Parts: sequence; structure tokens; C-alpha cells
Amino acid sequence: MAGALPEGFKERIKKDLGKEADSFLGSFFDVPKRGLRINTLKAGARAEEEITRGLKKIPWEEHGYYYEEDTGFAPGRMPLHRAGAYYIQEPSAMAPAGFLDVRPGMCVLDLCAAPGGKSTQTAAYLGGSGLLVANEPVRDRARILSQNIERMGIKNALVISHDPKELVPAFPASFDRILVDAPCSGEGMMRRDETAIEQWSPENVAMCAKRQEGILDSAAVMLKPGGRLVYSTCTFSFDEDEEQVKHFLEKHPDYHLAEARPCAGMRAEQGMIRIWPQDGYGEGHFMAVLERDGELKSASCGYRGRMEKPLNNKQIREAAPFREFVSNVIKDGAFREYLLDSSKLFMFGSRLCALPEAGLPALTGLKVIRAGLELGEIRKGRFIPAHSLALAISRESAMRVLELDNTGEEAERYLAGGTLTKESGRYYDETPEGKAFTNENAGWGLVTVSGISIGWYKASNDIFKNHYPKGLRIF
Repeated sequence: MAGALPEGFKERIKKDLGKEADSFLGSFFDVPKRGLRINTLKAGARAEEEITRGLKKIPWEEHGYYYEEDTGFAPGRMPLHRAGAYYIQEPSAMAPAGFLDVRPGMCVLDLCAAPGGKSTQTAAYLGGSGLLVANEPVRDRARILSQNIERMGIKNALVISHDPKELVPAFPASFDRILVDAPCSGEGMMRRDETAIEQWSPENVAMCAKRQEGILDSAAVMLKPGGRLVYSTCTFSFDEDEEQVKHFLEKHPDYHLAEARPCAGMRAEQGMIRIWPQDGYGEGHFMAVLERDGELKSASCGYRGRMEKPLNNKQIREAAPFREFVSNVIKDGAFREYLLDSSKLFMFGSRLCALPEAGLPALTGLKVIRAGLELGEIRKGRFIPAHSLALAISRESAMRVLELDNTGEEAERYLAGGTLTKESGRYYDETPEGKAFTNENAGWGLVTVSGISIGWYKASNDIFKNHYPKGLRIF
């Protein structure tokens, strides 16, 4: 691989790294590092143990693990991946979110969020409370981001698609934490992506540095006093990394570089953090922790404008089929109470959605891809549940469950759109004894894989009609 690297890149590395340049360039002959991160919003300790048995832990992420495909372990092809039990993520890319120091209840902005690895990691740190605003300027990439937010069962996210500077008027001093994993020249991707090699040039590095400066300037306005901003890239260019941070601090005197303690596999350099590929822990990453002067007065959404309103009286009446669905499908408990609370529901277009506990900023004027938890649609007096609702429900919350094995043929059959029966897996019916179902919502149940929700079925006699989305099916 190193022989194919651009000559200009190799010359710069030799100048920047000196004696260590040879080991750095030699690392491009090594096999790229691969990792997965358990999604603690859906997978508990028992599931984590089963999924990661025999895997080595990544030092900077409690639920991150290395894996090697040549051992026959292919996590991307397992049904549990479709169920959102884990996220496949390059090990170095798991590092920046950890430096954010996210706590439950905070309002967090991921400013350049696609495809969603760091956003879904941050959502796990929030633990279902607070608010995650995941922004991706490129519309097609924002849709991929939204799909990953859905797959991981995240209920408290707002996915939008804006150039960062467009968000400044709406969100001044609004966020407790901001992650800027900036678009960069991608030098840390060269070992596993030929496109990163083909697109590299000194001109592209300079263009990326200029774009990063603008993104950071926007982020600086949106962070609360006392808040924390993590700037990261997957490149090795000093112009995009250390020099970018130094220039930012000169322009923004109300910010300072905060202490960042390196984990094993990281190096602290000039108060910032580097992961180098020659150290053998990942493909490489740069991180700097920046804090805004002042006191963080409250760990909550600081949005200064209007908040999205819940259902009005007419909409509450029209939502009766949804309430009937919840009563027939969801067990008594906190999640059921939440769904039946009309003050937590709102309409996003034709879709009924649930507000995060922290609320949502008014969506008017925002380019919204996903808002809160999509619940479904009401069509001709019937409620049709959304796939995202299935993925957000725990196995313990559903009255009816058909549980399939992660490695079994029936799980693959379900993902391909095939019809199932009670004999396809382990069937559980925990509806109240003698309860009659006379409405169109009768028969809805949850399909799980090894106890983790993956989609809906609708039963008619002993036949379970497949409601796994056609666009996601494996053929």
C-alpha cells in the first residue's frame, strides 16, 4: 500500500515525522483495524458477553471491541447487526465521543454526523435522556445517518441537514456539548480506502483546512458558556489539526484548550491527542478538547426559540387508534405510560411521533430528516406502526413476542421478507387472560433476535405476516 501513496504525502510525512516516518509509512502494509461497539441502549451485559466472546477490548471505549474477519467472524452479516445490537466502527473513530464527557440529560450537537458512529455512541452515553441533535449537511448522507439512528433504537434525537453556519441563528449558546468531527483530507482512511488515496492532494488539504475553520467558527457560537467542544479529524495534516486548533484559540479568546488524558494507544502532543497507525491500535485520529469560559448552569436543552408543540385537541381525538394499539401491544410500565401521554406526542407531516423528554425545538425552518421517535401513521382509522417503534421497544415491553436465533435460518427468512409461524421460534403471548381483540390492530407482535427487537409481525390465525420494511430486506 505504501508504494501507492501520493509522493507529496510521503514527502510531507518525512518532513513532519522525521525518524518516525519510516514506521508510519510501513504501517500501511498492515491489515486495517476493525471494530464494533455494543449499543447499550438495546444490548445488555448478557448480550454483550455473547456477541463479543473471545474479542479483545478497545482501550478507549468501554463497549468497543476489535475483531478480525479472517477468523470467520463477520458481524455485518448477522441479524443482530440489523437489530441494532452493535455498530461496526473503526476503532480510532470511537475515541472522540469519549472526550466529550457526555452525561444523561445534556443537550448535545454532532455537527458533521454522518454516517452516525459518533452520534449513536453519544446517544448511548445520554442513556435515553436529554437531546441529541445530529446534523449532516449532505442530504443523502443525512438519510444514512437517520437510518442508523433508527436501527440503534434512539428515541431522543433530531436529525437535520444544514450547512453549520445556517444553524447559528437558531441555536446561539444552546448546547452543553458539541462534537465537530470535521470533513478532512481523510489520510487516516488510506490504509483501507483507495478513494482516499486518489483524492489526496496538497490543494485538497488546504481546502479542507479552510472549510474546517468555518465549521469551528459556527460551533463556537452554539456552545454554552462552560460547555465542551471536541474537534477531531481522521487526518495527519498539522494544518488541519494542531494549527487549526491554535488558530481557533487566537480567534476565540473565550475558549481554552482543556486537559485531555490519553488512554493506552494514544499520544498527548501539545495538549492534544493523537492515535497513530504505527502504534497498532487503529487507523489514526486527532482530537482536541476545547472549553468555553464560564459556568455551565444547566445540563439541558438551551434552545432560545419556540419549542415543538404536542398534539392539539383534534389530533388527540384522531390518535385514538394509536392509543388502542398501545393498549393491545405494549405492557403496563413506564414506556406504555409515555406513549399514552398526549403531551409527549406530535405530528411530523403525516407521521405520529414522540417527543424526547427534553422536548424539541420548533421544526419550522429546519431541514428535518427525523424528529424524536417515529411511531407510525393513522390510515382510514387504523394505526400502522413504524419500524422505528419496533426497534425502540424492549422485549420485556411487548405483550406478544416471536423470538428467533441470531444464527438460525428463520431470522434470515424474516429479514428476507418470508412468512413465519409460531413454530418459527419461541413464541410468547403475555396478553391479559381472556382479553378480546376486535379491532384492526389485533395480532401485532414484536420479532426479536436473541432477545433484541428487530421488527413487527401481524398474526392471522397461526400465520405471522412479515412487516420488516421492504427496502431493508435481504434478497
